[in-house]
Amino acid sequence: MAEQIINISFPVKAGILTTLKETKDEFTQDVLFLSALLFYRKRNLSLGKAAELAGYNKLDFISKLQDEKEYIFDCSEEEIDNIFSDVAKIR
Repeated sequence: MAEQIINISFPVKAGILTTLKETKDEFTQDVLFLSALLFYRKRNLSLGKAAELAGYNKLDFISKLQDEKEYIFDCSEEEIDNIFSDVAKIR
């Protein structure tokens, strides 16, 4: 069964697009990417779901993050310590 799609719209003054030198489609793509990035940074969306929101597949989203100099994996020191501790237990 296909997942339901919800269309969301909001008003934007034409001067904003003029200032940004973007078309409506370019602006929409930027808003989707930046929203996905924010939700990913806040850990509200996984990498895959953020990519989906932005309209990318996972690899293209990772590439876009790299282009924007964004961290793909942003772990705290405690999380990194836990990861290495778990790996050490496997050995």
